[in-house]
Amino acid sequence: MDKKEEILKTALKLFVEFGFHATPTSKIAKEAGIANGTLFHYYKTKDELILALYAHTKSRLTEYMYANASKDESLELVFKSIYTNTIEWAQENKAEFYFIQQFSTSPFYGLISPEEITKQAKPHLDFLQAGIKAAVLKPLPVDMLYTLINSHIAGINQYLSSEEFSTAKQKKIINESFQLLWDMIT
Repeated sequence: MDKKEEILKTALKLFVEFGFHATPTSKIAKEAGIANGTLFHYYKTKDELILALYAHTKSRLTEYMYANASKDESLELVFKSIYTNTIEWAQENKAEFYFIQQFSTSPFYGLISPEEITKQAKPHLDFLQAGIKAAVLKPLPVDMLYTLINSHIAGINQYLSSEEFSTAKQKKIINESFQLLWDMIT
């Protein structure tokens, strides 16, 4: 693993465990097995490191979300695939999903450039807008739909994380929760 990757991996672990303010860069460098100066070679400030980790984590999630989502299927099947992929990723990458939630409710979110926010949200908003245009989704403000969906996913992920469900039970919950969401937005 290269140094930049090791820094991101270590920062993720420590930010999730201790929070942003209780995690000094010196602790990240020490646990990553590098000198503090090396960390600052890659990330000039702690804020820059936090923003880079967020962008990296969000891009990994987005890539996974849209993997195997065929555009040749109905909007419902594509949306279900994206929804299922998102929850599966969240369950497989608990620290990363928690970090995204932690970041999204922190003051650091305000440091993201409007261009980066647009870049991150564009595939999701375009997908929802296409659903509205096709008269499949309710004609609600697209950012409202996006917020409802994100809140639903976070809640289902938290529920699934609260207990040890069998794989079959987990799949059943994901399918049932998808149907509840689909019924709400269509």
